[in-house]
Amino acid sequence: MSIDQHVEQSGDLAWFKSSHSGTNGGDCVEVAAGAGAVYVRDSKAAGDGPVLRVGRDEWAAFVALAAM
Repeated sequence: MSIDQHVEQSGDLAWFKSSHSGTNGGDCVEVAAGAGAVYVRDSKAAGDGPVLRVGRDEWAAFVALAAM
């Protein structure tokens, strides 16, 4: 895993907000799938905040464990 301040292809990514995020703000997480990686960011700092880059295999393992 790594934290990237600026993801070069961030303009090409389609970001999706968590279904657990409300419409009144609060804790919001967005994810986007790129070539070979999944990106995660805080929607409140989407334009200039950090972006977490996770490999696809690691993301799949995380989702599988989170679903348990």
